[in-house]
Amino acid sequence: MITDFIYVLAGLASLYFGGETLITGSLRIAHRFKISPFVIGATVMGFGTSSPELAVSVLASFQGAAEVAVGNVIGSNIANVGLVLGLTALIVPLTIDQRRFKSEAFPLLIASFLILFLAWDFSLSRWEGLLLLAGLLIYIWKTLKNDEASDFELGEESPLFAGKGMGYQIVLTLAGLALLILGADWMVHGAVHIAREVGISEWLIGISIVALGTSLPEIVSSLLSARRGHGEMALGNIFGSNIFNIFMVLGASASLHPLNIQEAIHPDLLVTTGLTCLLLILIRLEHQLSKHDGIILLLCYFSYIGLKGMGTI
Repeated sequence: MITDFIYVLAGLASLYFGGETLITGSLRIAHRFKISPFVIGATVMGFGTSSPELAVSVLASFQGAAEVAVGNVIGSNIANVGLVLGLTALIVPLTIDQRRFKSEAFPLLIASFLILFLAWDFSLSRWEGLLLLAGLLIYIWKTLKNDEASDFELGEESPLFAGKGMGYQIVLTLAGLALLILGADWMVHGAVHIAREVGISEWLIGISIVALGTSLPEIVSSLLSARRGHGEMALGNIFGSNIFNIFMVLGASASLHPLNIQEAIHPDLLVTTGLTCLLLILIRLEHQLSKHDGIILLLCYFSYIGLKGMGTI
């Protein structure tokens, strides 16, 4: 068990330093090319923090475990909105420019309702997977094309590679992503073994430790972005991560191997779509995601987990 505690501590350290490194590199790239923090969060960070889900879902599709491939994405998107943004907003209120919100909310809604429609018949065919991948390309092109020049202050940052060229900053960003993913894997590995040693049920391990582990990259990167005064980057990270999860992860999984789902997923599809709509309504009403909005999102998330645990949904 001592080894497992070392895994957990090493995972926490890797998550922290990976998050700091990722944010530093991403902000420098954004500042250099006058890209807004939101767009960097929605593209670079959104893609990076979705890579664990991509690996899990593609592997599951090849193994014929469609429920794992789809459930991984749906569960991750619910956790991203309810847990990650709820926790982040509870600590640091998040604001976003309203013009940007209007343009970026639409792709998130399209992705959410598209997967609701496509997966409603318990299957995702190859052509539906290709359709999702096409949506990803359109989203990336539109996001970069519509981004307005942004000039912001970097503020206090790490001295690592400070003043160096873009090649160094790209390496810094990739290293941060790698540390985040590695840290999440180490922490889940250690925590799961500790939980089994003390007799915690496999189901409870799955919905708590493993579910939290797959959201750790988003949690750490969003919290650190918000703490450094870049709430738009935190929101962009979750917007982008959820869109990448649907378009890239499910698109790639279904394109490589059609997904035929045997479990009742309608309630989960409705929850993830409803939670996304609730998030956009809360931001639209107050032009920000406030602390009490964070409480609402957290309550929704833990209510969902509780109802799933009781078998109600």
